[in-house]
Amino acid sequence: MEFIYLLIGVIIGAAGGFFARKQMSASEQEFKHLQQEVTESKTSLEQYQNEVATHLQNSTNLLAKMNDACKTAMIQMEQSTQLLDRANQRSNEMPFFSAETEAHIRSNPLPKKAKRGVRNEALTEPPRDYSDDPSGIFSDAQQVVTNKAS
Repeated sequence: MEFIYLLIGVIIGAAGGFFARKQMSASEQEFKHLQQEVTESKTSLEQYQNEVATHLQNSTNLLAKMNDACKTAMIQMEQSTQLLDRANQRSNEMPFFSAETEAHIRSNPLPKKAKRGVRNEALTEPPRDYSDDPSGIFSDAQQVVTNKAS
């Protein structure tokens, strides 16, 4: 009888061990799968961080170039403004007209024009260069076509 109890105990122990091993194996496989996903996620995160860092570095370089271009444009604008100011100062030093001419122009701003006689008569005659006889393509006569196929 003890032998039967021992045999039943071994069978129950073997079955329990088999199921426990299977459970351990499944949880171990799930653990390995989760660990692989964590590794892939970490790799993906590192790659994304590298891409973001590269993008930010490129953006910084681009903004630095834009800043340099704006500084160069501002310097050119300042130089152009200075050149225009110098040109205006020179033009004021050397006027276009002499002082006497400017005084004369100021005293007589616009010369008065002689008024032309306005004719109130109606224009019934054609202009003098107008021909009374129609000629050429303006005549009503039928034109002869010379390039007609015969």
